[in-house]
Amino acid sequence: MKTWHSRTAVRFLFVLILCISAFTLVGTQTAWAQSSTADTLLPTNDVDFTPATPSGQETDVKPTVTKPTEKKAVAATVVKATEQPKTLWQIFIKGLLGGFAALIMPCIYPLLPLTVSFFTKKAGSRNKAVLHSLIYGLSIIVIYVALGFIITLLFGSDALNSLATNGIFNFFFFLLLVVFGASFLGAFELVLPSSLANKLDENSDKGGMAGIFFMAATLVVVSFSCTGPIIGTLLVDAASKGERLGPAIGMLGFSAALAIPFTVFALFPSMLKSLPKSGGWLNSVKVFLGFLELGFSLKFLSNVDLAYHWNWLDREVFLSVWIALGILLGLYLIGKIKFSHDSDVAYLTVPRTFFAIGVFAFVAYMIPGLWGAPLKVLSGFLPPPATQDFYLSNAGGGADAAPVQKVSIKEKKYEDVFLRGKHPGLNEWYDYEQALQVSKELNKPVLIDFTGWVCANCRKMENEVWNDPQVHKRLANDYIMLELYVDEKKELPANEQYVSDFSKKKIKTIGNKNSDYEAKNFNVNSQPYYVIINAKGDVLVPPQGANYDVSNYIKFLDSGKAAYQNNNGRN
Repeated sequence: MKTWHSRTAVRFLFVLILCISAFTLVGTQTAWAQSSTADTLLPTNDVDFTPATPSGQETDVKPTVTKPTEKKAVAATVVKATEQPKTLWQIFIKGLLGGFAALIMPCIYPLLPLTVSFFTKKAGSRNKAVLHSLIYGLSIIVIYVALGFIITLLFGSDALNSLATNGIFNFFFFLLLVVFGASFLGAFELVLPSSLANKLDENSDKGGMAGIFFMAATLVVVSFSCTGPIIGTLLVDAASKGERLGPAIGMLGFSAALAIPFTVFALFPSMLKSLPKSGGWLNSVKVFLGFLELGFSLKFLSNVDLAYHWNWLDREVFLSVWIALGILLGLYLIGKIKFSHDSDVAYLTVPRTFFAIGVFAFVAYMIPGLWGAPLKVLSGFLPPPATQDFYLSNAGGGADAAPVQKVSIKEKKYEDVFLRGKHPGLNEWYDYEQALQVSKELNKPVLIDFTGWVCANCRKMENEVWNDPQVHKRLANDYIMLELYVDEKKELPANEQYVSDFSKKKIKTIGNKNSDYEAKNFNVNSQPYYVIINAKGDVLVPPQGANYDVSNYIKFLDSGKAAYQNNNGRN
């Protein structure tokens, strides 16, 4: 029983914090997107970027018809105030967790006892040691927050937010995460120029607060090989949220997580004895994060693949790579494979055993997805189900065949562009005018789905809500489905391009056209966003955004159908 003492407990706690931090940090873009109300994709000038009907709020409205001239008024009654403070808190927490992950890296963790002991001995008294440690911690915070401000000043929050859906940016970030992952696995080290570290180290020998500040700057530089990948991931994600203070707030959380331990251990030096000793387990932390970086890099490659129709990364290919990475990580955790900087694993510790079980269980969960299993937990990460080449069920995921619509239109406009976004058992249209025509001929309301290739919430709604049998039946039988992708890159014919009288921008692509229509008529620019209209384009009930409550969505669809019938939707 002596083997499970305070040192082992602290190590277990630190590694637990690592895993929570890693999954939260590296998967920030999608994870936080899933928890928010909607994905804001394409910024438009003069638009109030506000989330749609909050998740969990039921739509219980009386059937009404709103004329096209009144659409903005309807949107104003549905759209709530922006949740900027919550977003900043999310960015701060992600930064905090990222800092905890960085804290137990081989470049930083061994410096904890050394730095605290240095301050204690140099100060001569406990009070001075605490003061010096506080200044040291504040210096770390100042340096990282300044970095966040520099990123914002150089690029601006709006520019970085626009990059979030840019194909070049997504491909660059994919390559960046691959480089970070390879670095963590030991292929090479990301280091800043040694001359910079040497110069800072020389200045740290000066007395007073200036010396302590340069000592903190030296830590920032020499630990870059460990913190660089985490900082890079955090900064880009924080900036892409569109918050002007996003990068600075993210760096505040990150630096606070690094600075707090130095101060706490200076206050209570005896706690240093409870820390697990440095060793091979620190490199295991880097390798663990390396596998996560490689796995999450595929999300950004998938974004580009979908937006530009490369057709490389189908759903089963994506899953196959994740399964392979998961198996390798599990084998690494149980000591069956090792990298150049690893120590031999003489026996399995309790934390390694638990994490290995979790990894192998996750791999087992993903395997059925190769044959079409929905994998709802991963719905925000995976490519759309239509990219799947093979299903065990004949109808593609078990859904009934799409109902035949006998209409005068024989060819769906843009259908060839959106084949990878089709939903089994549904009959979708992709052009507004054609959808209105079909609505008139079949005497059914139109459900407009403002969506996007890189919209995580859209995939989550489609997998968790649309796949419900009651919802699916209503979508298939009661509505004309109109899918409007706001990030589609295909250019419009020259005679269909125009300058928007709303944003004053040149509308060149299908995505530009759909985004302009959403912003102009509903004063929002978030996805998913669902609007029910009749054949005249009148809004029947207040629109709503992402809401994963199936009963709420059923009420929304039923209210739209009732509004259409009660107001004699026949044209």
